[in-house]
Amino acid sequence: MIAHLRGAVLEKHPNRLIVDVAGVGYDVQVPLSTFYTAGEPGAAIALRIHTHVREDQLSLYGFATALELAMFERLIAVSGIGPKLALSVLSGIEARDLAGAIQRNDLARLTAIPGVGRKTAERMCVELRDRMPKALVGGDVPSSPGDALRDDLVSALINLGYHRQAIDKSLDKLVTTAADQRFEDVLRAALKDLSRA
Repeated sequence: MIAHLRGAVLEKHPNRLIVDVAGVGYDVQVPLSTFYTAGEPGAAIALRIHTHVREDQLSLYGFATALELAMFERLIAVSGIGPKLALSVLSGIEARDLAGAIQRNDLARLTAIPGVGRKTAERMCVELRDRMPKALVGGDVPSSPGDALRDDLVSALINLGYHRQAIDKSLDKLVTTAADQRFEDVLRAALKDLSRA
């Protein structure tokens, strides 16, 4: 099985990279997070690979980080989630945020991911809550300054009557991991953004 590829980006398409390794082009499906970190054609790249074998097909799924790969492999172990949906989930939410949402049983956050319905979100929580990658266990998901800020903003905006899906979409654009973001400034920007929607 192929577990790792190191080479150059030959072609780059959303959710798909062709990686040239010593003259052989590997077609690798990737989440958007990996797509955005990949360089332009000609740039060097190294990917962790999950090789998925079916009777009629051999597919490669590539990830920039070990955490993304670990979350992907846990997702496809959930009944009803295949590789394509797992890739879509990781394209809709960062791996660390996904682990946090599963541990908190945050169905609203999970169902905001395209392709994930309530039943799928519930299965993810039940089947994966105790199977998070070792990098994320030990109490709770390590939080960045942006995580605490985001939680405060979500709470404030829900209390103001906004829908969770619209809030998440807006905050994805506005909240960074920087420690110098002020609650008031981001709240003002979020309210401005949500009023336009």
